[in-house]
Amino acid sequence: MRCFTQTDLGSLDKLYRINLINSLSGFKSANLIATVDNHGNENVAVFSSVIHLGSDPAVLGFVLRPTTVARNSYDNLKQTGFYTINHISQEIMEDGHHTSAKYPKEVSEFKMTNLKSEYINNFKAPFVTQSPIKLAMKFVEEYPIKLNGTILVVGEILSAYIQDDLLEKDGFVNLSKGNIVSINGLDGYALPKLQTRYPYQRPKNTSKTV
Repeated sequence: MRCFTQTDLGSLDKLYRINLINSLSGFKSANLIATVDNHGNENVAVFSSVIHLGSDPAVLGFVLRPTTVARNSYDNLKQTGFYTINHISQEIMEDGHHTSAKYPKEVSEFKMTNLKSEYINNFKAPFVTQSPIKLAMKFVEEYPIKLNGTILVVGEILSAYIQDDLLEKDGFVNLSKGNIVSINGLDGYALPKLQTRYPYQRPKNTSKTV
């Protein structure tokens, strides 16, 4: 088994280190965050850092890279207070990945790909039409991470749109049925398949019989 010490990691070629470290956290969610500014300029970008932060209220977070360069998604959501999170399915993963390309603010990734934007129930930000799960989000707060200049953005789910066949009777969302992909590292896409579900676990009886 190969061992990389902290010293080893610091001395690696930059691209090798980026690929390595980005793979170590395991498979990550694959989402498109869509926004619009107050002038109607739409933006959509792929993120692999969306995380669950709580169920009541329903809160999600995502990590934004340092704002030392233009971050259109961040600028737009701070300007309007709203954004959407859209799951990436196998059918749109190539176009979804292309949204990582750095276009000028006035160029919408929707126009540079086959992804389609739509507005539902007068929500301020656009949704990705082809996504099987779409979440309307409200910006709540942010936490700067001083160590590397990234930002944890926290948002509240205002509404969730879920493809009918993905929703089980007990509320479980079966992502496998929607061909929803995950991301390995920066550019590896995988199609997970649900194996099984286990019931809620309780401690075993630890008392010893005499």
